[in-house]
Amino acid sequence: MRISQLFGKGKCVFSFEVFPPKKNMPADTIYNTLDSLKDLNPAFISVTYGAGGTNGDNITCDIASHIQDKMGLVSAAHLTCVSNTKADIDAILDDFKAKGIENILALRGDINPERPPKHDFEYASDLIAYIKERGDFHISAACYPECHLDSPDIITDIKHLKEKQDAGAEHMMSQLFFDNSHFYSFLEKARIAGITVPIEAGIMPVTNKRSIERMVSMCGASLPSKFTRIMAKYENNPEALRDAGIAYAIDQIVDLAASGVDGIHLYTMNNAYVAEKISAAVSGLM
Repeated sequence: MRISQLFGKGKCVFSFEVFPPKKNMPADTIYNTLDSLKDLNPAFISVTYGAGGTNGDNITCDIASHIQDKMGLVSAAHLTCVSNTKADIDAILDDFKAKGIENILALRGDINPERPPKHDFEYASDLIAYIKERGDFHISAACYPECHLDSPDIITDIKHLKEKQDAGAEHMMSQLFFDNSHFYSFLEKARIAGITVPIEAGIMPVTNKRSIERMVSMCGASLPSKFTRIMAKYENNPEALRDAGIAYAIDQIVDLAASGVDGIHLYTMNNAYVAEKISAAVSGLM
């Protein structure tokens, strides 16, 4: 099923993101996580491509294929272009097509200092347009409620987002944020700019102070005082921080769902326990 077909049915779509195991981790770890996530019945599960554009032997495709063929769920495979040539992208798309993957989240990707970027595709919109030429794929795109780090301002960023829609994106997922007012403001501007596709709010539960600070430094999300107080109070108590982070994410989701957002994309960080707790708390809203 194409992801955009999941929207417009009067409900808030609830989906998950997982990532491939690191090179030093057994491959089975991700499949064990997916076994736990299956019973939560997400609308779909997206699979990241890897920081800096590294993806091994297209393990993203293998995991996405497992989600749809073995678990019976809709999957979406992330695809970045920052470190890929057109020939690389062609090979990956051929792999997707051979394994029946039809949903792709097309991204520029994070620049890896250890891997000089390729220049066949400068922007995600270039990759989106190219994918549309190569096959009948459904394409999702990323959006940034607090502006992409490389954009001079939010208006310029939304103009680039409109270019992604014009190039063929049919659905968007937002970068993480911790203040819902930023998402609402962004959403209003996006709709005024003529962006009509479904836009999901990306929510990341805080389970580790160091990891969230690293993520924030990479994506530019701001930390409201309520959030920083939680981290300061519980940073030396991992279990309490995890539980407080779950509660904070639930509060965000309840407010977003009540405000009628198209969907919630939960960044699970491959933590089935956290996904289970949040899903149980918000299941009646979806």
